Amino acid sequence: MAEDRAGTFLRMIRRSGRGRLKIYLGYGAGVGKTYQMLLEGHRLRDEGIDVVVGLVETHERKETAALVEGLEVVPRRKQEYRSVVLEEMDLDAVLARKPTVALIDELAHTNVPGGLNPKRYQDVQDILDAGIHVISTLNIQHLESLYDTVESALHVKIRERIPDTVLAEADQIVNVDLATEDLRKRLAEGKIYPPDRVGTALGNFFTESNLENLRELTLRELASHIDLKRRETAEPESGASPDQVMVALSSRGPNSEMLLRYASRLAGRLNRNWYAIYVQTPSEAPTVIDSHTQRILSGTLTLAKQLGAMVFTYKGEDVVETLLRFAREYRVGTLVVGSPTMRPWWKRILGENSAVERLIHGPSGLTIVVLDTQPRASDPSIDKPRAVPDVVPSEPAGRSPDAHVFGPRVGDLVTARRIVIWNQPVPKELVLRTLVDAAAAGGLAGDPAPILRNVLEREEQGSTFFNEGVAFPHARLESLTGAVVAIGLTHAGISDVSAGKPIEIVFLILTPFSDPAIQVKLLGLLSRAARNRDLMRRMQAGRSPEEVLSAILEWEAANAAG
Repeated sequence: MAEDRAGTFLRMIRRSGRGRLKIYLGYGAGVGKTYQMLLEGHRLRDEGIDVVVGLVETHERKETAALVEGLEVVPRRKQEYRSVVLEEMDLDAVLARKPTVALIDELAHTNVPGGLNPKRYQDVQDILDAGIHVISTLNIQHLESLYDTVESALHVKIRERIPDTVLAEADQIVNVDLATEDLRKRLAEGKIYPPDRVGTALGNFFTESNLENLRELTLRELASHIDLKRRETAEPESGASPDQVMVALSSRGPNSEMLLRYASRLAGRLNRNWYAIYVQTPSEAPTVIDSHTQRILSGTLTLAKQLGAMVFTYKGEDVVETLLRFAREYRVGTLVVGSPTMRPWWKRILGENSAVERLIHGPSGLTIVVLDTQPRASDPSIDKPRAVPDVVPSEPAGRSPDAHVFGPRVGDLVTARRIVIWNQPVPKELVLRTLVDAAAAGGLAGDPAPILRNVLEREEQGSTFFNEGVAFPHARLESLTGAVVAIGLTHAGISDVSAGKPIEIVFLILTPFSDPAIQVKLLGLLSRAARNRDLMRRMQAGRSPEEVLSAILEWEAANAAG
């Protein structure tokens, strides 16, 4: 079976001109992920493939170290940190060597500060962008969306985590499984850790119940990945189903991270777009809330983006009405919220309902998922969020996959005349005005003046200029019969927008008012495109509209060929 999987990856890399990622996935140290990766490296080398070891951690395991022999190893980079010399993978050396395949262990590893990237998975993405194929390893507990589940079940905080999108975008995933009793036996025999660590490991992390929980999570994640790939290759169904997922965030809500991780997994299981919405009431204007709260909110919105959400900040007097208005327009079917905080006794006597109670009891037409995010004073684990059941609603029998996955390509929506480049800082309104003019060129979108008013009004209500380097202003117009997209590249950023990462690319999306489904499709399509580091770098490297368009078309052609 392992040889069949290796053969599949061999055929994949031989017919592809871009880097492919294969991950050996397991549920704990010692199951054999690195061992299997090295075995495949030898098989590929025997087939005449140029293979190097970018980095392998043997952890002094004799069997693993023996398999490194016979493979070319790229020397590690030495770096001093806090008066200690540490070794890391030499990214520049791997790129300069340019093998066909690089073996790179422990995908979730955090690099020593001072390197090009803070995380190893980002090094791997750079290597893939260079056209080098990568085989790597990962333990299930390092997925960002599983942090709360793992902490609650195992009482362990996993410090090193990667976005779920890294695993979701892998071209091939191989589950390296081992019976839990066999893993504990290997540990007891000293094949995983040195003898002085065995007793502690067996009594803590490597308990039978912990390992069974992790093993189950691994198998379910693999099944979810297989199902996602099946959906992406199935025949599309016309139209888009109104069942996108959204999560409502609060600047002061406890455990917002839990809400985001749950929504991420829910959307992934249903193969749907998902949105993170923060409603800014007058009492939470930037001039009112303190700097500490602003930093917490910014960190929450950044995590939402990393987990794959499209982030919106909406202004509204009434949180519930604003959320429901958003849900109707963006065809949302499921809303994830946190449990309400305790209200003063006099509000309860007067019958004043919380926002969550209004959502549950009101005629919203939504499926409301309320997570218990409130800490309990009597609970000794008050700082630990309660476990969230990793269960999602099943889809009706016979339902086809959602059509948003099969929407048009980016290259179908833009022309060179609808791409604008700024090499100096530029104000947000000028960006929008120029992109509207570009979209209206040729007469397809009509008079630019009313279009601009519509876009500016929409931005005033709810902005997407919080998406860490990318913004998606959009509007639905009565005058349109088809969708129009314009793209702006701001090499020096937008001067009057404060964001964690400067806005570098702006996608202006204009769609017909009569077809709300196309807006959802395009937002999903462009959001996924913006998460691809290879495409974003190619676009940012373009010095003319023609070069940017060429980068888009070449990237899409490479994806279609793969």
